[in-house]
Amino acid sequence: MDTIINFQWEIFIVIEIISLISLLLFGVTRYYFDQKKLSRIFILVFLLLLALEAVLAVLIYQSTGEISTFQIVLIIFVLYAVTFGIYDFFKLDRWMRRKIGNWRGMELLTEKDYRVIERNKDPKHVAKVYRNSATIHLIVFVLVQSVFWMIGTDSVEEMFGYLTSWFETGKYEDSPYPNDTLYSIGMLWMIVFVVDFIYSWSYTIFPSK
Repeated sequence: MDTIINFQWEIFIVIEIISLISLLLFGVTRYYFDQKKLSRIFILVFLLLLALEAVLAVLIYQSTGEISTFQIVLIIFVLYAVTFGIYDFFKLDRWMRRKIGNWRGMELLTEKDYRVIERNKDPKHVAKVYRNSATIHLIVFVLVQSVFWMIGTDSVEEMFGYLTSWFETGKYEDSPYPNDTLYSIGMLWMIVFVVDFIYSWSYTIFPSK
């Protein structure tokens, strides 16, 4: 277990590299060599590696008894893979079919694929997609942060009292969070949320032409 903890970042990077290679091999074997059964193996490998990342986070937590930056990164990657990552996978799949189809001189995209591609070029549709994702992120962010604050405070009045005062010291003892771990998660998530929210709404405020 000590080896896993000492080389946790290296293990994570290797898993991510193998995961990416698995997705690319899925496209090559499925669309270039027409080996659909073999391509399923690479998707299975990708899913197993995703599960391995989740298991790795749990094992390290059980060993150390605390949530570290590494585990937070793992959680973010896993959550992305099972949410927005699915949408990005379909985009990657269409891209691979278009490229490999051009190499083979054959059409691998369907009419539905072309409709989706054209729709994704529509600035209004893109803005709507990002607005929806930002709204979902906002709801989840508020709900989870509220739970964190409820754990660390004794009343709603105390929670509201922290709204403008807890940023000053940078210590969890002066914040509504119950411990340093949740404080770190909350602060990191807050930064990610603000950046994501501004980026997502930029497509609505400054739509492309």
